[in-house]
Amino acid sequence: MSLRRNTLWNLAGAGLPLAVGAAVVPYLIRESGVEAFGILTLVWALIGYFSLFDLGLGRALTQKMAQRLAGPSPGDVHGIAKSGVLLATATGVAGGLLLAALAEPFASDWLKVSASLQQDAFHALLIAAACVPVTTATIGMRGVLEAYEDFRDVNLLRMVLGLANFGLPALSVLWLGPSLLWMVASLMAARVLICIAHAVLVRRRLGPGFLQAPLTAERLNGLVSFGLWMTVSNIVSPLMVTADRFVISATLGAAVVAFYTVPAEVMARLLILPGALTNALFPRLASLMAHDPPVARRLYLRCVALVALAMLPVSLALIFGANAGLALWLGAEFAEKSAPVLVVLAVGLLLNGVAFVPFAAVQAAGHARLTAQLHLAELAIYVPLLLFALQRFGLAGAAMAWTARVGIDLVLLLVVAHRRAFAAAER
Repeated sequence: MSLRRNTLWNLAGAGLPLAVGAAVVPYLIRESGVEAFGILTLVWALIGYFSLFDLGLGRALTQKMAQRLAGPSPGDVHGIAKSGVLLATATGVAGGLLLAALAEPFASDWLKVSASLQQDAFHALLIAAACVPVTTATIGMRGVLEAYEDFRDVNLLRMVLGLANFGLPALSVLWLGPSLLWMVASLMAARVLICIAHAVLVRRRLGPGFLQAPLTAERLNGLVSFGLWMTVSNIVSPLMVTADRFVISATLGAAVVAFYTVPAEVMARLLILPGALTNALFPRLASLMAHDPPVARRLYLRCVALVALAMLPVSLALIFGANAGLALWLGAEFAEKSAPVLVVLAVGLLLNGVAFVPFAAVQAAGHARLTAQLHLAELAIYVPLLLFALQRFGLAGAAMAWTARVGIDLVLLLVVAHRRAFAAAER
């Protein structure tokens, strides 16, 4: 199975939705209004954040199953798969219930939503809560498929979901009017269908017999011990990615969130290249670190250099073309407020993109605890820095805080990958 081919499938899975989103976002902003669109972006963020109640089991499934499949005997992969998917679904239910309980204070108070939109925002958040267990179940099944390096099928489904993420809200506006409820309901329908499709693929790969595999405490403990530390990292890391927009909404009001979230979402989508590479790299590194550490190190170093060379021109193009590009895309008034944010975030894009590779290496070696501890330390620095910079410099200050945080993250991950992940594997 070619790492290059798997990377290209991952790139296509993220890139096609990006292109559709670029075309659809101006229409959604124009037809639904800046504030309603800002709330929609917060719903996207909340679905993604609360789906982390999978407890890191998607990644844990990939790591554990890839190591078993690379060994002389595949072992009990059926039991591992069943245990992980069921546990991810159960924890997703808990996450959905928590989001539902928080929907009212989010809508009425914390996000400073205009009175006319508070009721719609509340119901939209309840729909988002129902999406959480569907999403965590999907993440678990995706982890199974990625252990087998089935990146073509995984990314075909990712493309469909990504297209639906932007396209269905636009179609709901076109057919049913600018209703926030219909936009969010369309997202729920898409996620249910994608979950069913993943279930079909997992059953085809493992056969119907995997459902009869017994659940054992040993399997669950093995997944949970890795997954719990993954969960800490998976909660803290996205919190540092998305907290800025919630702090902006609480501090400056929901009406200005879109001026930050649009360039922030552009940055997130442009991280598809390092994300595509490291998603393909992760199961390969997990198996190589267990069976051929020197080859794993050489592969890791090539990937660090490749990501740095690929992301540098992208970041420079954004820095020098931010104002003109945003003005052409969303208009001069929007560009005036968003361009300074985009320029600062473009620097962070390069730093964050390179950090994907050592992050994948550390976790592929089974050291999820280390990445969790790093992220906890970074959070203690980032939150006060974000509050200070936002108060002092406004939206651009929030971007400065995020860029400083990802720079620290890169340095720490490079050190840990060198001293702990590969040094331990090569002993």
